[in-house]
Amino acid sequence: MNLSFGFPDPPEAVSLTRRSGLESALARFEQAMADPDSPIRAIRRQPAREGEFVPIPGSVDPVLAQTLKDRGIERLYTHQADVFQHVEAGRNVVVVTPTASGKTLCYNLPVLNHLLRHPDARALYLFPTKALAMDQLHEFQAAVDRAGSPIRAFTYDGDTPQDARRAIRERANVVFTNPDMLHSGILPHHTRWAKCFENLHYLVIDELHYYRGVYGSHLANLLRRLRRICVFYGSTPQFICSSATIANPKELAEALTESRFELVDRNGSPAGEKYFIFYNPPVVNRQLGIRRSYLHEARRLTIELVDRGQQTLVFCNNRLATEVLLTYLKDALERGPAPAGTVRGYRGGYLPRERREIERRLREGEIRALVSTNALELGIDIGSLDAVVMAGYPGAIASTWQRAGRAGRRQTTALAVLVASSAPLDQYIIEHPEYFFERSPEQARINPDNLEILVNHLKCAAFELPLRDGEKFGPHPVDEMCRFLAELGFLYHSAGAWHWTSDTYPADAISLRAVTSDNFVVVDITREPTVIAEVSFPTALTSLHEKAIYLHEARQYQVERFDYDQRKAYVRAVECDYFTDAIDYTQVKVLEEFAAAPLAEARAAHGEVRVNRQVVGFKKVKFYTLENVGAGNLSMPEQEIHTTSFWLHFTASFLARFPDLMPAARQSGLVALGNALRAVAALHVMCDPRDLGVAFSEDISGGLKLFEPDLYLYDNYPGGIGQSEPLFEARDRLIAAAAELIAACPCENGCPSCVGPAGETGDGGKQTAVRILEALRRPPALPDRA
Repeated sequence: MNLSFGFPDPPEAVSLTRRSGLESALARFEQAMADPDSPIRAIRRQPAREGEFVPIPGSVDPVLAQTLKDRGIERLYTHQADVFQHVEAGRNVVVVTPTASGKTLCYNLPVLNHLLRHPDARALYLFPTKALAMDQLHEFQAAVDRAGSPIRAFTYDGDTPQDARRAIRERANVVFTNPDMLHSGILPHHTRWAKCFENLHYLVIDELHYYRGVYGSHLANLLRRLRRICVFYGSTPQFICSSATIANPKELAEALTESRFELVDRNGSPAGEKYFIFYNPPVVNRQLGIRRSYLHEARRLTIELVDRGQQTLVFCNNRLATEVLLTYLKDALERGPAPAGTVRGYRGGYLPRERREIERRLREGEIRALVSTNALELGIDIGSLDAVVMAGYPGAIASTWQRAGRAGRRQTTALAVLVASSAPLDQYIIEHPEYFFERSPEQARINPDNLEILVNHLKCAAFELPLRDGEKFGPHPVDEMCRFLAELGFLYHSAGAWHWTSDTYPADAISLRAVTSDNFVVVDITREPTVIAEVSFPTALTSLHEKAIYLHEARQYQVERFDYDQRKAYVRAVECDYFTDAIDYTQVKVLEEFAAAPLAEARAAHGEVRVNRQVVGFKKVKFYTLENVGAGNLSMPEQEIHTTSFWLHFTASFLARFPDLMPAARQSGLVALGNALRAVAALHVMCDPRDLGVAFSEDISGGLKLFEPDLYLYDNYPGGIGQSEPLFEARDRLIAAAAELIAACPCENGCPSCVGPAGETGDGGKQTAVRILEALRRPPALPDRA
């Protein structure tokens, strides 16, 4: 169990303290980088930074000022003082500083200061997750207790007992909640919250950078509904937002709230020394471009760090990778000298009690290695970690820095390692470290005027309060949309307003994150039936189908029955050496073309499409070797969404430029091209590659049977989130970047790092993709004149 790059341990690296363990690991990395074939692609050092302080403002309540001093806070960081001054002046403010820079005090200080002087005032705190809300409540309550104040603060989420909810609505000065609960549990029942809304003075939105894409588009409409209700009760809350580093925080805050903001982005907090290492798993087959498994390499690096005394957090990009890597680490560490329970997993599907117990044990140092999805990317207090290992690029520069910031949160020296997968986006980033280290973090984009999202929230708004004639929802007059909803039987018009008339509860039908709000419950029937997890609708179709191996806390369960109608999956514990991976089929149909332009003899376009997706089978994949050891057929319900897409239409005249290519070879080339285009498209619009779907359509035109295929890059969310138009506008740059990506890869016939493995794209896929890209970049040759 070592970082066996072919070099011995430096003499000073043997069995020392946690700090010397980190130093010896760094020495090993630096020594290995001297080899030209080293998997270490970059080592960057961030030096320690001194803090910038100012005195506690004189307008801070003396009791609160003394409470801060009792905690050892004699002065404020400059950004904390700047936020306080803006809030005191009545301005909306967004603060943007790195992880562990004291952003919590930025909003707690002005809120507590106001509540101490105005005990009837109310504040609402919004966090992306329940776990983060609970963590922040503990921080807030500790400050209240030290001040000896009667201020009352509570969380209000799906885990709040029913018998406690009424008391919270009546008594709480500060409510810690999340957008989902605000959407379905607070705004639709605003009459029960009258006292809160009448006195609502502050609305705090933490982790603002998290609200981008479809989630941010939903939140913007949710805040439109909140403002309507506040106007009804006569309040105008002030916004305080905090965010990790993104390129457009002020623009995002103003787009979400439709209000003006002041920006505080001068960071005054100190920071410890940090090393950031880019690691690209070695190539094991140059002809096929196959590298060592990134999960195996992440496992090996994590074991080495734990053996050297480093408490390590490992991030994976999806649930399956989390559970597979957790299995590997438990096998290696807990069957050796490490006590049982020192290696744990953490993700959204775990039950609340289980997650909070894991957080506590991690803070107390009992857990030495934790494998997590992005659930721990946010600011939950998990104590002092020594190292972070990222198994795969998170898909965004901002997310990568956020994850790396989870180590060294106590101003100590820390290590972050990014282990690249074979995905083209990972390979581009890992081989171009300057792109990562020298580029500003991405802009967060939202599209609150997505028609499907807008109309759904308009239904909720009508349920909450009648929509008056001439009223606007955001910038949009509501009359036309209300007439449409009335035709569908949801509204009726009376006394100058549109009233909700349906017997349905609209908030239940809207998920803020996914296509549908229907989650599946996982029931373990090994002994007494026990609910062990909850899984989102889209994930359930690929991970809970019958005969699937469902992984939970590194334990294997086989799905024995999938009850689609009741949204339940019944599983039984098994011992097996494989996991399952679903196979799906996607079909795309153009509904409306918004714009088009010629591209050589082909054609580029973007518009509205219908996407039909169905899980048709699954593969059995063996642990460790990842070999395919079996398969099965499935007939799962088909899912349909309307969204937007960018596409390339390859005309018969364009394909005639390749007379030597058979139809199968052309298809292989287009599949390969789609894989490369998705990677560079994700970089261009700065989104997660999973936000873009790829589909290939074999269009046989008319009775002439012309083969004129389409290649689609579509938004993976209903209604689209604004990705297709930027891709259409950047079509020439996308083609050029895809050509560069493929040309830079040394493999012969395609690999996961460029166009995908030859076994998936087909024979000659890479070579054909190169020829198609060259043809797209040059006009057709003119015919010779007689």
